[in-house]
Amino acid sequence: MKGVLLVNLGSPKSPEPKDVKPYLDEFLMDKYVIDVPFLLRALLVRGIILRKRPEESAHAYKKIWWKEGSPLMVLSERMHKKVQAKTEIPVALAMRYGEMTIEKGLQELHEQGVTEVLLFPLYPQYAMASTLTILVLAEEIRKKKFPHMKFTDVPAFYNKPDYIKNLADLMKKHLEGFDYDQLVFSYHGIPERHIRKTDVTKSHCKIDGSCCSTPSAAHAFCYRHQCYETTRLVVEQLNIPKEKYCQTFQSRLAGDKWLEPYTDIEINNMPAKGIKKIAVVTPAFVTDCLETLEEIAMRAKEDFVENGGQEFLAIPCLNDDDSWVETVTNWIEEWAFVEKLAV
Repeated sequence: MKGVLLVNLGSPKSPEPKDVKPYLDEFLMDKYVIDVPFLLRALLVRGIILRKRPEESAHAYKKIWWKEGSPLMVLSERMHKKVQAKTEIPVALAMRYGEMTIEKGLQELHEQGVTEVLLFPLYPQYAMASTLTILVLAEEIRKKKFPHMKFTDVPAFYNKPDYIKNLADLMKKHLEGFDYDQLVFSYHGIPERHIRKTDVTKSHCKIDGSCCSTPSAAHAFCYRHQCYETTRLVVEQLNIPKEKYCQTFQSRLAGDKWLEPYTDIEINNMPAKGIKKIAVVTPAFVTDCLETLEEIAMRAKEDFVENGGQEFLAIPCLNDDDSWVETVTNWIEEWAFVEKLAV
């Protein structure tokens, strides 16, 4: 029997420091997020970051927290319910970090008699710190708890026509009537070394301005290339002039070289260049979360206005948009149908 496990990032149980701290510990101690030796990672995370970060993050979470709970969790659950309502194939929801674990999701499918699982990381672009860590952990759990299960994973869908159309249509709807000076595509940042680590050719990814546009097998796992390709395809579909958009990367940690240009620096410098009205979209996420609702829609907007900006539009993620739900359901059923034919 076939089933699906949708997997998103996760969230603290509450916006209180006592719940934010263990969540951050689990997240930042992931060797695919901060990819340094364990002792150094523990010293950095538990000896430095977790001394102040839980209070700061809790304050940010409190600004976006809904009555129903974490926006990311609530929106993911809404999307999950809509997908399940459209297909007879069992669909479970899990998070990489936090209490709604991948093991619980697999257990739920197991109890329904599922033996073949479609692992569906809810990330359009492939990265060590998102896609890979989900696939590795799921496989570890499978071997220990569910050895009878067979996994198939959904590859990065950054260039799938259905996804691009969903994203472009959503953007078009929110941009209607808004005469922006600049449209900012802001993607979550990652350290440059992650790009080199996932380079299957071990030589292509030089991050030199040309490698992402030069065809290579490395692109199947290159986050940077996939971000630029997402932007290119959306811009092409919406027919946006080159001078009207830019691409940036947000959410970096200090101490490493991360992908550039940085969202905060670019946005803060725009008013001085005469760019007074901007719209920001965050295509590295399909679900609104702390990075989109607080970092962009609140903090980036405040900074933009303080630096002389006039109008700031934060475009929401796909969330539980009906067209996106239809696309996800279609992908699930296409997988199940192909598998049935193979049998």
